[in-house]
Amino acid sequence: MSRIVIALGGNALGKTPVEQQACIDAATPSLVGLISQGHEIIISHGNGPQVGMIQLGLDTAAENNDKIAKFALPECSAMSQGYIGYHLQKGIKKELKRVGMPWHVATVITQMEVDSNDPAFKNPTKPIGGFYNEDEAKRLMAEDPTVVYREDAGRGYRQMVASPKPLDIVEKDSILNLLNHEFIVIACGGGGIPVIKNENGDYEGISAVIDKDFASAKLAELIEADYLIILTAVDRVAINFGKPNEEQLTDITVEQAQKLASKGHFAPGSMLPKVEAAISFAKSKKGRHAIIASLEKAPLAMQGLSGTTISF
Repeated sequence: MSRIVIALGGNALGKTPVEQQACIDAATPSLVGLISQGHEIIISHGNGPQVGMIQLGLDTAAENNDKIAKFALPECSAMSQGYIGYHLQKGIKKELKRVGMPWHVATVITQMEVDSNDPAFKNPTKPIGGFYNEDEAKRLMAEDPTVVYREDAGRGYRQMVASPKPLDIVEKDSILNLLNHEFIVIACGGGGIPVIKNENGDYEGISAVIDKDFASAKLAELIEADYLIILTAVDRVAINFGKPNEEQLTDITVEQAQKLASKGHFAPGSMLPKVEAAISFAKSKKGRHAIIASLEKAPLAMQGLSGTTISF
């Protein structure tokens, strides 16, 4: 039996709660299919659209009703972990019941320790929340000089926050305890809630967003997983993507993946962080493998029939 961390993208979960539950219900046969193969799974997920909607909704409500408080990004991240975890628990439990499997499911609201001196805090690049026109963005920055808005792919201006690298998971012992008692664990949602240690050694939330693929790689490393599966919209990683000479990759080494990344084969905003996270996990210990595959073909990827496998 292999221990597998599965990273689900936030964009794959829909734009509304109803869409999200439908997407999860459609995905659960593939996830539970891995358990049917004899594997132990841990699920992480993105939350980019969801945490942005939560913060935008609460900010808008607070502006129009003085009885409603504004919520900082760490609290909004916790909310997104909770409601996405709730939907995943419902969907997975329903599928487990359908196939007659006695596993349990639990979501762990996860804090991820980061370095307060991470250079990412000096250059916020992670977009969250809704889109604004230039005038609206300038007004928002004038009202709160601590926030940064930049144009995002020609679609408008979005708030940019720092994206530091994850160092440690505060709740890793709780996650391991649940795994050892036949729980499917949902953890590190949205990359986890970024926290730093203060002068007393206590954790404090900080306004940032951790890339969920890097968080998933750190989760897989700390719980001694055998595989990290990063699920995306394509069946395999490709070089020369979208060109006549496109080539899909099946099995590559960490060294080959690093060379291809250095040559610019993977887009910075989409495939590159997935490949970098896969490299990070695969080289963390001999015998570990990272797979980038589509959600629908996750069970096939574990059989070597789909996906791109990166090994050290």
